Amino acid sequence: MDFEISDKLKTITGMIDEFVNKELIPLEPEIHRKTFGELLPVLEQKRSIVKQMELWAPNHPREYGGMGLDLVEFAFVSEALGRTPLGHFVFGCQAPDAGNIEILHRHGTPEQKDKYLRQLVEVKIRSCFSMTEVEMPGSNPVMMDATAVKDGDDYVINGHKWYSTAADGAAFSIVMAVTNPEAPPYLQASMIIVPTETKGFNLVRNIPVMGHSGDDWASHGEILFQSCRVPQKNLLGPEGHGFVIAQERLGPGRIHHCMRWIGVCNRAFDLMCSRASKRIMAPDGKTLATRQIIQSWVAECAADIQAARLMTLNAAWKIEKLGVKAARYDISFIKFFVANVMQNVVDKALQVHGGLGMTDDTIIAYFYRHERAARIYDGADEVHKMSVAKRILEDYRGRTVR
Repeated sequence: MDFEISDKLKTITGMIDEFVNKELIPLEPEIHRKTFGELLPVLEQKRSIVKQMELWAPNHPREYGGMGLDLVEFAFVSEALGRTPLGHFVFGCQAPDAGNIEILHRHGTPEQKDKYLRQLVEVKIRSCFSMTEVEMPGSNPVMMDATAVKDGDDYVINGHKWYSTAADGAAFSIVMAVTNPEAPPYLQASMIIVPTETKGFNLVRNIPVMGHSGDDWASHGEILFQSCRVPQKNLLGPEGHGFVIAQERLGPGRIHHCMRWIGVCNRAFDLMCSRASKRIMAPDGKTLATRQIIQSWVAECAADIQAARLMTLNAAWKIEKLGVKAARYDISFIKFFVANVMQNVVDKALQVHGGLGMTDDTIIAYFYRHERAARIYDGADEVHKMSVAKRILEDYRGRTVR
């Protein structure tokens, strides 16, 4: 495998780095003073600049207005954008729209693509994804209470979902619900497009997370589906293939997340080293023992970030060249490994900043609050570790090792 970056991609990431530094990082203090809705006007201005730079929607299909970068190329872009919480949104490649666009592009009917896909890429509308349920473990996607029962030409959906990111203001949700309860576990659920204006779609609240409830795109909705009726033509892909489609979405989505987390690591590491060099390592700074501790953290964090980055790029290359199935171990590895590296790097950066690190005068406290969930969503770390270990050990059954 070859991770050499093309001249074109070097230019793209260089332009992104400059834009993030000049246009987005200076906006970060506003995150703490304003709601996301209040920030939108200035973010839309920044989006207009991105479109003029021809850097809009880097990972989305060209025929729908994106740049059409492949997964490995976009991995580098996601790393660059991840240095700020505003990066992916301003460049039109934010979750959950990014994953929903992939689903619509792969499995949508011509009518669904015409109605939803182009508008999503052009950000004329937003979307959300409703899979996780309040009473069911999110670590096991085949355990689902929500149902979609056929009635004439419609599905009637009933269920209770939460952590539907960006549901506040979304035009539609892609909903996972059981349509085939008698089928094998992995063929019971389907994905269905549900416009949020549909009667029976009830956004109960924006869930408070780590003290912040959020609004608009920066929210996590709790949704109650009560006899929510939509046409059967809103089905995405074959009936009963919701889990299969979710797995297709998961692999590339994991690359997007992990490279964004590495962007977070890079930013936190830069802040940590800058702080240490000015305060800890200054001639009148801390004791020798403290300096040595900080130096050890710097070395360990640098090595961990490099390892996480290479693991993620390797997984992206495998998905791109060999498919999701061939990369299934790697997809599990990076989920728990990179999430823990990020948490450690952010924690060390906060510790080096001392009291300043606890405040919102730097972005570190924001990362500390908002990225702790990385070890939980998409399945808890422990579940991924047990699952991949079980598969590895099964591969050794019947083998003789000398």
